[in-house]
Amino acid sequence: MSVQPLPSTETLPFVSGDNPILRVEHLSKEFGKRRRRGTSTTVKAVNDVSFDLARGETLGLVGESGCGKTTLSRMLLRLIEPTSGSVEVEGEQVTGLKGNDLRRFRQRAQVVFQDPYASLDPRQRISATVAEPLVNSGKSKAEKKEIVDGLLARMGLLPAHASRFPHQFSGGQRQRIGIARALSVTPDLLLLDEPVSALDVSIQAQVLTLLSDLREEFDLSYILISHDLSVVRHVSDRVMVMYLGRIVEMADKNSLFTAPRHPYTVSLLSAAPVPDPTIERTRQRIVLRGDPPNPANPPSGCAFHRRCFHATTMAAQLPGDQVTTLDDGSRVPTACTTTVPLLTPDSATHWSACHFPMTPEDNAAVGVTAAL
Repeated sequence: MSVQPLPSTETLPFVSGDNPILRVEHLSKEFGKRRRRGTSTTVKAVNDVSFDLARGETLGLVGESGCGKTTLSRMLLRLIEPTSGSVEVEGEQVTGLKGNDLRRFRQRAQVVFQDPYASLDPRQRISATVAEPLVNSGKSKAEKKEIVDGLLARMGLLPAHASRFPHQFSGGQRQRIGIARALSVTPDLLLLDEPVSALDVSIQAQVLTLLSDLREEFDLSYILISHDLSVVRHVSDRVMVMYLGRIVEMADKNSLFTAPRHPYTVSLLSAAPVPDPTIERTRQRIVLRGDPPNPANPPSGCAFHRRCFHATTMAAQLPGDQVTTLDDGSRVPTACTTTVPLLTPDSATHWSACHFPMTPEDNAAVGVTAAL
């Protein structure tokens, strides 16, 4: 097998038509770190990320800790400035907004946090918490109360709950309060940062069903950050996989879960538990070699090549002059060590950044299952 030729013209993974609610182009974020004796280093937390999001769509964002998910989400919400690139919401440039323009944007993009207790002020009554984003809205006290009461009722809470404090609620109720607060300014986009990871499984299902219903009711678009692939598959329309600051695969959920192309995606699917005990007992696990690389000193070429099980398999099929031996003795294709693979389309809705994308036969050989 030969290395895929790099495209001669740039193609970005935009699939949502001419008027997406969100469009991100070449977004990057670098952090400088000063060392001793005056030297410094640069960490690329997010590296040349591009994607779009259609109105009413849910885009899942997955990847191991440290891959850049949180940094990317903070840039989308304008909590930090990107080093380069642009973010557009319905054609309006978000990067660089200031003052009233920035405040108006933040009414359109809200966040639901991971920890439903830490995200609520323990000294503030629930009515004040839900109404907090409305402080500068110009609405009267009566209008604010009407909005708060309506949202609490929609979350399944009683009017009497408005005067209580966060510690008087369960975890699931607190997360519903956080969702109500995010919806108080009628946003277009919600960023869901591990919204159910701190909840019991039965409560997770209730909150996920609520979020799905709210998406239809309020015509919302979601970006869902999660480590739980079963949650991602249940809620998302498309899935984006990140590794060391880059998108390595993006596809509609069915394509990604049944026919993953990037070895890193395959390894994530391999590690996810399957609810069928018969399948679970017979599944193979893909154990990646070593630790994730240091983002301050990433490997050359493909950042995943030192841990990639598929690269060693492909090296055995290539001529010796196309193979490189690493310092740990493993052999990988030379292209993987010298050239950064671009995110290229395998189909109209499936993109991957790999010199040797995995085929269904490759997936079957390593025991990948679509039973999630």
